[in-house]
Amino acid sequence: MSIQTSVLGEVISRDQDGLLNEWIERQMASLGSRKEHASAAQLREQSRRFLSALAGAAGKGETDVRSQIYGPTREMLEVISTERARQGYTPGETAMFVFSLKEPLFTRLRSRYANDAAGLADLTWEVTRLLDSLGLFTFEVFQKGREQLIHKQQEEMLELSTPVITLWEGILALPLIGTLDSARTQVVMENLLQRVVETGSMLAIIDITGVPTVDTVTAQHLLKTVAAARLMGADCIISGIRPQIAQTIVHLGVELGDVITKATLADAFAIALRRRGLSVQRREGARAQPASAAKPGTAPNGQEAEE
Repeated sequence: MSIQTSVLGEVISRDQDGLLNEWIERQMASLGSRKEHASAAQLREQSRRFLSALAGAAGKGETDVRSQIYGPTREMLEVISTERARQGYTPGETAMFVFSLKEPLFTRLRSRYANDAAGLADLTWEVTRLLDSLGLFTFEVFQKGREQLIHKQQEEMLELSTPVITLWEGILALPLIGTLDSARTQVVMENLLQRVVETGSMLAIIDITGVPTVDTVTAQHLLKTVAAARLMGADCIISGIRPQIAQTIVHLGVELGDVITKATLADAFAIALRRRGLSVQRREGARAQPASAAKPGTAPNGQEAEE
């Protein structure tokens, strides 16, 4: 508790409009080129509300920003910091929301204590500690908001990088691109199982053509996915087994068991069709055409699957 700090609330309330205007000028200057995209009206409203909350808490002589008295002040900073994290502000630009208040505030404190150097020194120290603590709190909240944003974006990227495609009725395809780690394996497994349930598919092709390397861990992840799909009643075929990957799997001694593997997605699709009791044949008199021009249910080059 600090009696000195209670004067801060009085100083802010006495000239709040003038203090607000000077503070906003310094905030805009600290934003540099970003100020062109900042909303002046929103910044003014946020600053006005922050000053009111700060004056109310400091007016009670409290200096611990973690106390309940500073609850409204912290809530304001949490909203501002989280919003700026989403908007791409830097930690420094966000912390300057608090730090830029020092100069106009200290100018008024010097005027208030013009004839009391000792009192001015004591109050300046207390206010500096208070604003520094609020600035650090802003930085912490910003970092937490940025980490949450990055985590959310990573999850969205994982979702986008693991699409499950319906190749034919009862046949799914899961093309994988990039490294297959534990976190991504979980997403792959969940997406595949969900689609198996939704479509009632009995076959799934896991294509690893886009996976650069396959080590023991990657192979184990694949086998776990295959095992999980089997528990849901769907068999899996692994395609994209290139010569170097085959050699690596043999060298590592990885046992794929009775999992069917093929060099290409086309080979795996052909097997899946046969297991579904389907065949692919060219129509008599049909001319080869681009895949993009093929009709639904018709394979490239005029071929179609028939029962």
